Amino acid sequence: MATVVFDLDGTLADTSGDLIAAANSCFRAMGVGDMLDPVTDAGTALRGGRAMLGLGMERLGRGGDLDEIDRQYPRLLEAYADAIDTHTRFYPSAMETVEALRDDGFKVAICTNKPEALARLLMTRLGVLDRFGSLIGADTLPVRKPDPEPLREAVRRAGGDPAQCVLVGDTVTDRETSRAAGVPSILVTFGPGAHAVDALGPEATIGHFDELPDVVRRFLR
Repeated sequence: MATVVFDLDGTLADTSGDLIAAANSCFRAMGVGDMLDPVTDAGTALRGGRAMLGLGMERLGRGGDLDEIDRQYPRLLEAYADAIDTHTRFYPSAMETVEALRDDGFKVAICTNKPEALARLLMTRLGVLDRFGSLIGADTLPVRKPDPEPLREAVRRAGGDPAQCVLVGDTVTDRETSRAAGVPSILVTFGPGAHAVDALGPEATIGHFDELPDVVRRFLR
């Protein structure tokens, strides 16, 4: 059974607003105010909590203060869990496309570098967790993307064959994951990292989710 595996942050949904809000809550607790901008720093947000904290610390002239980043990281995760779906929105037609792929006989799964519990919480809050055959997070296995095993395990848990899948993502991590697994990558060009997508050499790109079913069939049918 052919499987379409989706990255989450920056691919299915724009989660940057809630991520930045969580990071800024840490900086406010430190007494320095908001250090990140929800628009201009969206790309950093989608690289994860430590990347956001690192950027803010650099702006404070403390870029090398890894101990403070380590102290703040659990606080960031707690703040994020408390308000995980305030600003997050699916990209246009994302879930409609997931349903269309399911109706066409494809398995669908999520493989993300967001901690699994947070990814499940977000998908539950958004009411769509049951639409996916599996969800693999950063800490589900001993390894994370770009190691290919999380992708393969997502496919297996969804009931598919790891040799018959594509990975839909938005970053170099997703591109390297698909390359390591020996399967095609389809990268989106509507997220914060859109300017860098073509240079990654994916097998295909899409500018809107409406394009995805035809591209998937090109590789899996």
